[in-house]
Amino acid sequence: MARDEQLKARWELVVGFLSTRFADGDILDLDAIIYLIGVQELGKPNQKYKKDEKLNLMHIAICRLLEPYGYYEFERFDDEGWPHYTIKEQLPALKAGEQSVLMKEAIVSYFMERGIIE
Repeated sequence: MARDEQLKARWELVVGFLSTRFADGDILDLDAIIYLIGVQELGKPNQKYKKDEKLNLMHIAICRLLEPYGYYEFERFDDEGWPHYTIKEQLPALKAGEQSVLMKEAIVSYFMERGIIE
């Protein structure tokens, strides 16, 4: 199977899994999935978040997802348990479609590491 086809198939598995589990089957978009990963990484799923906290959760997820690519490095947890990352390398200038592919690849890898998809 070609790399693009494999990514697409695995992405659909991730979307299906999360949409069934968290959205009653409504299809979650990329931003919603990034948000869910942020909540998972923070480890406080049963909490209501304000708008700025939701943005911070998405930032946490992006840092965590791009850490294996060498762009971020985990630094510490603050007193409230929020993870903090440092930038190791600036992200290259990517077109919107390229950004989307990078994030989908990172998300698929994240769920493969956890044994949720193969």
